[in-house]
Amino acid sequence: MLIAFITTVSFAQTEPRTVLDFNKGWRFHQGDEASAKEPAFADVNWRALTLPHDWSIEGQFSDHHMATTQEGALPTGIGWYRKTFSVPTTAKGKNVFIEFDGVYRNSEVWINGHSLGVRPYGYSSFRYELTKYLKYGNEKNVLAVRVDNSAQPNSRWYTGSGIYRNVRLVTTSSIAVSHWGTYVTTPGVSKEKASVSLQTRIRNSGSWQLNGKPETVKITSTILDATGKEVASQTLDDVRLTDTLTAVAQQFTLQNPTLWTIEKPYLYKIVTRIYNQNQLEDSYVTPLGIRYFKFDPATGFSLNGQPLKILGVCLHHDLGALGAAVNRRAMQRQLELLKAMGGNAIRTAHNPPAPELLDLCDEMGFIVMDEAFDMWKKKKSKQDYGLNWDAWHKTDLEDMVRRDRNHPSIILWSIGNEIREQFDSTGLTITKELASIVRKLDTTRPVTSALTENIPEKNFIYRSGALDLLGFNYKHEAYADFPKTFPRQSVLASETGSSLQTRGHYDMPSDSVRMWGKGGPAKFTDGNPDWTASAYDNEAAYWGSTHEQTWKVIKKLPHMAGLFIWTGFDYLGEPHPYPWPARSSYFGILDLAGFPKDVYYLYQSEWTNKPVLHIFPHWNWQKGKTVDVWAYYNQADEVELFLNDKSLGSRKKSGDDLHVMWRVPYEPGTLKAVSRKDGKSVLTQTIATAGKAAKLQLVADRNALKSDGKDLSFITVNVLDEQGNTVPDANHLITFTIEGEGFIAGVDNGYQASLEPFKANYRKAYNGKALAIIQTTEKTGKIVLKATSEGLKEAIIELITK
Repeated sequence: MLIAFITTVSFAQTEPRTVLDFNKGWRFHQGDEASAKEPAFADVNWRALTLPHDWSIEGQFSDHHMATTQEGALPTGIGWYRKTFSVPTTAKGKNVFIEFDGVYRNSEVWINGHSLGVRPYGYSSFRYELTKYLKYGNEKNVLAVRVDNSAQPNSRWYTGSGIYRNVRLVTTSSIAVSHWGTYVTTPGVSKEKASVSLQTRIRNSGSWQLNGKPETVKITSTILDATGKEVASQTLDDVRLTDTLTAVAQQFTLQNPTLWTIEKPYLYKIVTRIYNQNQLEDSYVTPLGIRYFKFDPATGFSLNGQPLKILGVCLHHDLGALGAAVNRRAMQRQLELLKAMGGNAIRTAHNPPAPELLDLCDEMGFIVMDEAFDMWKKKKSKQDYGLNWDAWHKTDLEDMVRRDRNHPSIILWSIGNEIREQFDSTGLTITKELASIVRKLDTTRPVTSALTENIPEKNFIYRSGALDLLGFNYKHEAYADFPKTFPRQSVLASETGSSLQTRGHYDMPSDSVRMWGKGGPAKFTDGNPDWTASAYDNEAAYWGSTHEQTWKVIKKLPHMAGLFIWTGFDYLGEPHPYPWPARSSYFGILDLAGFPKDVYYLYQSEWTNKPVLHIFPHWNWQKGKTVDVWAYYNQADEVELFLNDKSLGSRKKSGDDLHVMWRVPYEPGTLKAVSRKDGKSVLTQTIATAGKAAKLQLVADRNALKSDGKDLSFITVNVLDEQGNTVPDANHLITFTIEGEGFIAGVDNGYQASLEPFKANYRKAYNGKALAIIQTTEKTGKIVLKATSEGLKEAIIELITK
């Protein structure tokens, strides 16, 4: 049994650099085993799994977990991972590294019993060299990783636990580009030509003296367009490697470059090859997007010379029912939904993201605020990163910038979120230090911090003078005065909203705004007995605002470069204002399952050029109840509402209105809305009173999948009546069975106080919907998912894996 989980590493003889997916063949134990670092330790009874892995998401919700509801009310603790592998003798003479994109948290890694190092910060990427400890041929090597997330609480949101990002085994020759060893910039860009500068650090770990002279290599870097065609190249002959690290610079000029834009995020790449006496020593790829941008105190932000409002959201790193375990398709789905809403920017709240997210932003046309820390030395949680600040902040910040600085999507470095040092003089020195660290590694992007204090004399981070751009969280009432308050300063709203909604739940009257929670120790006694918040945009956290309140202000102010809404999606943890059993947030424009809340269509009507008409709520109420009907719309002068074919009148937005409303005595039947421009119909939407639940419906976001063991299909379950209307209050228990080349990776329904597990083959619907996430195996074929519920007609869907 043990032999089956020994990985044999193979190295391509034709390529000097090999990057292997090292996620398979691990064994895991939840708990502490002091001797598990030893190669001879018997792990045969440990669980076999494939990374990325988050053990917290597999647990049961409980109000007794030390992480509390702020971190999702899921278990944390200590876990061990081990991987046994062999290395062929042909690998002797190569350098071998293990790369971790992220381990939450307090990791220590051993190879064959030798400690390689520790890493406290759970969001940093890092690598260790294995070379001198490796065994070759038939001898076995053992990697052991201890992960300690037991000290709680250490976060203000859900973190997950374990090796939750990807792992790679990288081999190079003794002469190679160093870790994150290239830095590409575009110092001059126009439509006619672009100058490209490439700096490369070359690592020489062998004997860098040859016949008593410095070793000499040839470096060729070639720029390829998106089709793989060479568009520029430069060769440096006789580069002398006079030390273990040598820096070289190359310059290129591209004629008529295709610029990277939000609409067309065009990507080049640079392939750097190092030759030693005509032998290829390394081949290294650097992404390249050609664009230029500017922040202006008066006119806001521009990209490639064109004004562009930053229409962004903040994202925490969890992926709903998948937890923190990284999955590229799950991230891609999130970005697709945000793109369809009209979003163009992401703030990585409040930590360095997975590299895959930045790759996707490069490819899909999102601009990014890359954020490093939620706290500095002054902690926010009892056991948080503040305890590690002195020893690790410089390394962690440097590593973030080095890793991420070649991504064209990144336009801002954020050195902190709502940092407590903004209120005392330590903020002066720390801000200067952090900004200096960033600028030593990248001078092409502004340095910012998400601030809360907007009175200049009270904010020591601002007073440091070290920020290039000011980001302010909330307090939208002050935005108009920023040119006077902060003269000659570029400004954006780095965090806005904190509006509260539960999908499909409506409290009336809808035109009364409620600010929930008061801060401090006072127990929250308002709210609803079922721990819901109204999906009308009329409830918000006490420190925030409704969506409409803030957007009305920002859209009018050219000096505000844009905004990042809190948040794009609901996330695990921070269920303000509710206590247990609420365990995930209410802030998202989309819920935890990725189902849009109604306010999604507000932004779609404001941020896109597509025609939009969205009316709500559902049309199942008690007869005689007065119901507020809202409509979000665009590209029309007015909307007329009908109930059972009787006109209830037309409504027009006036002033800065973002929706129209009718107050309607309920009668069962059909609501119909018609938007018109110049008297001509633009769009029509109907909502019918649903009858008794009769059947299930399965709708996949993708029916054709890759058989790579990673691809996902997100399948929506709708509870319908006989006529095909969604039953808006349906909460039926749905059971899933699956056959073929896939498995159920997670289930959800978006309800913030659901205590059902995410890793299960069942889920109750919430307000007529549930979600099943299907993951492929590595075999081609079919996947058949069946959903059943007592008293309802079952539903079956077939997927194909190729």
